Amino acid sequence: MSEKSVLIIDDEPGHRLMVRAVLSEAGWEVYEAGSGEEGLAFLRGLPAGGLPDVVLLDMRMPGMDGMEALRGIRGVSDALPVVMLTAYGSVGSAVEAMKQGAYDYLTKPSDNDELAAVVEKARNYGRLLGENRDLRRKLSDRGAGERLIGESLGMRRLRELIAQVGPSEATALILGESGTGKELVAEGLHGASARRERALIKVNCAALPGELLESELFGYVKGAFTGAMKDKPGRFVLADGGTLFLDEVGEMPLSLQAKLLRVLQDGVVEPLGSVRSVPTDARILAATNRDLALDVREGRFREDLYYRLNVLEIRIPPLRERLDDLPLLAGYLLSKLGEKNRKSVRGVSSAFLERLSAYSWPGNVRELENVLERALILSRSDTLTPELLPAHLQAGNGEEGAGDGPHGEAAKASGGPHASDAPMSFDEAEKMAIVQALAANDGHRERTADALGVSRRTLQYKLRKYGLTRR
Repeated sequence: MSEKSVLIIDDEPGHRLMVRAVLSEAGWEVYEAGSGEEGLAFLRGLPAGGLPDVVLLDMRMPGMDGMEALRGIRGVSDALPVVMLTAYGSVGSAVEAMKQGAYDYLTKPSDNDELAAVVEKARNYGRLLGENRDLRRKLSDRGAGERLIGESLGMRRLRELIAQVGPSEATALILGESGTGKELVAEGLHGASARRERALIKVNCAALPGELLESELFGYVKGAFTGAMKDKPGRFVLADGGTLFLDEVGEMPLSLQAKLLRVLQDGVVEPLGSVRSVPTDARILAATNRDLALDVREGRFREDLYYRLNVLEIRIPPLRERLDDLPLLAGYLLSKLGEKNRKSVRGVSSAFLERLSAYSWPGNVRELENVLERALILSRSDTLTPELLPAHLQAGNGEEGAGDGPHGEAAKASGGPHASDAPMSFDEAEKMAIVQALAANDGHRERTADALGVSRRTLQYKLRKYGLTRR
């Protein structure tokens, strides 16, 4: 197979010829099959890894129909994207096919720009599904640092930094917003170090009040305070020879910061109530979502401790800066959540991914995981769709409410319903907005849909409604 290849399964030679002409000009290698049986035989005869990137599959054919052929294709590969071809009057059947695993559908005859755009999107989607599958297969052999999922530049650099910093003995400060995976970075650093066979001890400095945090970190001896019935080693001692991870270190009281500084300088701890120092050899990793440099300037964090902790600084990019990683992240998280909830899904719809990509994710990966778990639990099929998302992720899709949405804004920009003395109906205003958007985008359907803030299928419906389709 070439770099970009597509198989069209359609019993109409004329339509196959049109598809070949359009896609060949766009750089695709086009294969043809005149029936579902012939298409399946072609796919099954290909070597592993030699499948086309996309299949275009007609819904209605003599013998094996599109739905039966779709099930057969799924038996060959569950990651091969299938775009259904349907007559305008049988769109409902294509929607049902999407619920059964088809990527998208096109009505016949297809608009040339739309055909090329949908096939390209399907190819990209199939590539991501394949990467997710390979990723899940490899995860069981990976360390924690490699469980930082993503192929964006920021995540590749992060993994490289973990591999470089991990083997050192230097103290590291991990910076990142809440939910970005600071604990995973700490686990990755520990796993890449010579201390990986010893303990990684974790302490959340924000979870305990000052006096309890002090006893947890440094330990105490019998009789140090009421209720101290026996000696208890602190986390520094438990981490001896290994790594101590101080999460949310910016929340540590100033009084404890001085004691922590001494441990870093001298390598000894003094348990509460003891007159003897106990040596400790623990590598210190710290993390915070606060701006410690600002806290230093405002007197909330000791400057000397800040420089002791910040020998090596590791910043984790927030999810909104690496939205290209969403498909990989979603695939990994759904696999993990499926095991947790004893429920699995085959994948997510393209519209579902589009809604995820349109959101800014203030809660980062932790918020994404919560959203995906909710959708997984509520889903009644093996594909996640947008209606399973919380309301704030579904808002702003631009497909309804043209008065306040993209249609209304486009109408206002062009003078809208008040451009003349005669009142203009909603349909007239919407048609005008679409015509002007088409003109501004040189008739390109995909760019026009983006400009109007609607989905491509919604635009396709509106064009037919207002008689704006090409003849």
